[in-house]
Amino acid sequence: MEHILFLFHWAHVLAGLIWIGTLYFFNFFLMPFLARTRPEVRTEVFHKLVSLTLGVFQWAPLVTVLSGGLIYLHRLTSIGSAAFFNLRYGLAISLGSVLGLVMFLNGWFVMHPKQKVVVASAGRVAQGGQPIPEAAVYSRRVVLTSRTNLLLSIPMLFFMVAATHYPSITAMPLMDSPAWFWLLVLVILAGIEMNALTGSQGATKKPLESLRATLGGAFILLAAFYVLFLMLI
Repeated sequence: MEHILFLFHWAHVLAGLIWIGTLYFFNFFLMPFLARTRPEVRTEVFHKLVSLTLGVFQWAPLVTVLSGGLIYLHRLTSIGSAAFFNLRYGLAISLGSVLGLVMFLNGWFVMHPKQKVVVASAGRVAQGGQPIPEAAVYSRRVVLTSRTNLLLSIPMLFFMVAATHYPSITAMPLMDSPAWFWLLVLVILAGIEMNALTGSQGATKKPLESLRATLGGAFILLAAFYVLFLMLI
């Protein structure tokens, strides 16, 4: 059993590195680069480079979530559900898992299918054809959702790592019922997701257009979750 669990952990970390690494490459480097290049260069990049990442954004998140889910279930059954959800460890790993799951759903059901259309449109243009009409709208949605995943990734990684490597806040039982905590978390996440998935312009979309503002929002979100977490201690 130990060997199987190790393989799940190894697959989880490896796939997660590929997934989050690609997400960070897009947001930290590729998107700023594309914003400064000529339209014909952007077309070439989407046609020849972005197309190579479609498989990564489809399968790396799936392996990450499936392997992580198996690890989570093993710990849940080993500790017992009553004790697990009464531990700060259980709260921390569950919060990280929920954030990761939202990121996965964004990628699989929003970013990946829409990115395929954008890449196909760029391929048409590169061959002298006309772009797919909805490609521009889809591209905007991909950008907003990608930046939202970047926003969520900072607190997700913090609580995933803290669950095991920050024992001073995760080793003891909770002092209060976590029901109100989860209610607030779900309300916050619902607002973030509505902003990413509905509409394309507006004041709440502006921060997602800036890498600096998105990162600032990510650390504010982390601080908010951390304060809520500490209120249960």
